[in-house]
Amino acid sequence: MKLSLDPAGGVPLTEQIILAVKNWLGSHDARPGTRLPSIRQMASEHGISRFPVIEAYDRLVSQGLLDSRQGSGFFVADSPLTRRAGRGWSDPSLAEDLSDHIIEQFHHPSGTLKLAGGFVPESWRDVEGLTQAIRQVSRTDIDSVIHYATPLGHAELRQQVLTRVRQLGIGAELPQVLITTGASQALDLIVRHLLKPGDTVFVEDPGYYNLFGLLRLHGVRLVGVPQTPDGPDPDAAEALLREHRPKLFFTNSVLQNPTGSTLAPPVAFRLLELARRHGFRFVEDDIFSDFQTHFTDRLATLDQLEHVIYVGGFSKTVSASLRVGYVVADKRLVKDLVDVKVLTSVAGSQFAEAVTAALLERGAYRKYVERLRLRVRQTLAGAVQRLHGCGWEVFCEPAGGNFLWARPPGMADSRELTRLGERYDIALAPGNFFRPGGETTPWVRINAAYVEEPRAQAFLREAGSRG
Repeated sequence: MKLSLDPAGGVPLTEQIILAVKNWLGSHDARPGTRLPSIRQMASEHGISRFPVIEAYDRLVSQGLLDSRQGSGFFVADSPLTRRAGRGWSDPSLAEDLSDHIIEQFHHPSGTLKLAGGFVPESWRDVEGLTQAIRQVSRTDIDSVIHYATPLGHAELRQQVLTRVRQLGIGAELPQVLITTGASQALDLIVRHLLKPGDTVFVEDPGYYNLFGLLRLHGVRLVGVPQTPDGPDPDAAEALLREHRPKLFFTNSVLQNPTGSTLAPPVAFRLLELARRHGFRFVEDDIFSDFQTHFTDRLATLDQLEHVIYVGGFSKTVSASLRVGYVVADKRLVKDLVDVKVLTSVAGSQFAEAVTAALLERGAYRKYVERLRLRVRQTLAGAVQRLHGCGWEVFCEPAGGNFLWARPPGMADSRELTRLGERYDIALAPGNFFRPGGETTPWVRINAAYVEEPRAQAFLREAGSRG
């Protein structure tokens, strides 16, 4: 067991030892019954006092991760962490690992820098505009504070969504718009209604790991299509279609999570032709639409919802707490999805929907998004330059959004990066989380909003120098 400790660092040695041992326990090398270095040996090897080692070992025993055997020392316990070590995400039992990681995003210590986080910094949000809309709704629409929303969603908000998608060139009508509790519920409704255990779907590789977990929860088989800077690789998709018959192809077409790539029109045309020939539909997740500086054609624009189900939302821009999303699809499918929504959740939050509608109607949201795009564009440019200067490779230079998919030289497994990040009190998600089969990858997602933090810069420099 090789641990990297920094006695001069700002993190207490006890915490460093605990984190380092936990990382080792999650590796391929740790197995139940493996003996750890003695307290004396650990202290001697790292030139530290025995006291932080004693405290760290005691706490790891209390957490069920180590066994203490009188007169023999400390040994790796049989725990969920070691039982899962070394297995890929293709094992259905590992869905809990994905949920564990998602939960961990909300429970890191307050000082942890979430360099891979999926959220816009609070200081970038239009908190004043949001609170004004909340006060307006609370004063003028008391029903929205008390009652359920209608199953289809807030009438004014549905009209606002219809206006937005028409501006993208999607020729929809009001009965084709359904409001959901965030884009996550939209995806869940689609999966519940259109898929059954054993069905096959295509997903992007790398792609949105929460979607992967949702699909596995329903017993759906995932086939990854390699992602390129111009979208899913159409040649790879065509080759895979000779072997598989997917019902759906889930794609994050604009500012894709995690790569930041955007679907190019020639690729979109080829993919739609494949859908027509092979009889599958796209679920186009356009959750990052409002981060795009210059709009490009969506699959739904080119196809007019014949082979495309269009999903969007406001959680990434307005507020993650409000949880407002939407589906735009053919009328029959929307009617069916409403039935599923009623059975599983009755309705959404009329208050959240009314607040979002007020923001859109007053024009506050449009002005906020214009400011947000400018800030994102400037931040992205600086982050790409910083990464290149530290020796990192960037998958592509996004046309907006916060995400960069990047890797340092000479590193085969991004789990090494997560361990290095912990030394700087930085939270990273290993890149294999974003792959449908959990395959090892050197790439990680970086949130450009945090790249200029001093801790991030030190981490990026050290990782870049290791090659």
